[in-house]
Amino acid sequence: MDVDKTKDVDKTKIDKFAQKTQAMDKRIAKLYENVIAMPVIANTVPQALIELGSASQKLHQAIEELYQQNEQLEQTQEILEQEFERYEELFEEAPDGYLVTDPQGCIQAANRTAAKLLNVEKRFLLGKPMISFVALEQRQYFRTFLSQLSQYRKNQELFIGLQQRTGEFFEAALTVAVTYDQQGKAQNIRWLLRDITDSRRGELALNKKDYSFSSDRPVHKYSKREIIPLDPQTLWYVHQGIVKLSTLHETNEEVLVGLAVPGMVFGSYMTSLKTYQATALSDVELVSISVLEIIASPSLSHALLPKINQRLQQTESFLVISGLRKVQDRLDRFLQLLKEETGEKVAQGTRILVRLTHEDFANACCTTRVTITRLLCKLKTQGRISFDANRYIILRNID
Repeated sequence: MDVDKTKDVDKTKIDKFAQKTQAMDKRIAKLYENVIAMPVIANTVPQALIELGSASQKLHQAIEELYQQNEQLEQTQEILEQEFERYEELFEEAPDGYLVTDPQGCIQAANRTAAKLLNVEKRFLLGKPMISFVALEQRQYFRTFLSQLSQYRKNQELFIGLQQRTGEFFEAALTVAVTYDQQGKAQNIRWLLRDITDSRRGELALNKKDYSFSSDRPVHKYSKREIIPLDPQTLWYVHQGIVKLSTLHETNEEVLVGLAVPGMVFGSYMTSLKTYQATALSDVELVSISVLEIIASPSLSHALLPKINQRLQQTESFLVISGLRKVQDRLDRFLQLLKEETGEKVAQGTRILVRLTHEDFANACCTTRVTITRLLCKLKTQGRISFDANRYIILRNID
């Protein structure tokens, strides 16, 4: 190895220096013998020779120290070599792909996993621009990402399609870090590479309508106006029908706080209200999901996230309605919300597929039942709403 050669060179230099010092000792000794034989200058020269001898001793001490330091350096070098081999092994055998590139994205180093993911031998990866493995339609995006990368001091995440040497594509997640020199200039870029194709497929499956909530769990059926039992450790998923969610005011009046429509979840686990009631507004089919199961299953949690988000968005809509100053505006906004949540297109306009009492309307709009009755009649007179044979409200351009 080159390191071993360096060691040999350093040791050889010290040996040569020691040999020269020994030769100098012999010359000093010879000079001393010659001086002793010359009594004329016996009182002056010997002092110079003594100083030379002292200097020679110091040189020998220095040489001994050099040998000791060289030995310590060799031991340190061995430790460094062992550490280097250990980290090289960790780099090579890592389960994720690792690449090191220059700031322009030209590959300088790669481990076996990266070579395997890209289906290219390691030796053929070196020197290749990383963009050559990026899907054609995403290369401009990659160039932009690369050009802006040096602006960030934190690790960046990049999701992009990569192409193997055989032409096959896979979805990749890249964690990217830039290293800088002492002047703050980008030195190289380190890329952690993972194949997330299977994960993306799983996400697509999770996003399919109705996921699998009702395929492997029992369906519970409740009739119209029936009170639905609530368990703090359970969520209900609405498979079919509409559920009214309400609480009680201090005056013991019922207050409408939400409507759980198909594809939405509800339950006392999702609220801090002390009094919380769920009532079937139609015949409903519900699926029970344990909170413990949700906590233990990342995929189930992921599938439920958009469902919970629906409830959050609806809650914010109710808050907006209650904050409007005019009762007419609150009613219009509430009808619009019902249209968005339960609307069905018909020839006359949009039919709201939930029948609420005037008291429910009053609670949602923060007013009285008498006021709601008067305003609904006004809207009917204006031709903005009508009722079908089953008394469902039909909205006529009430935007």
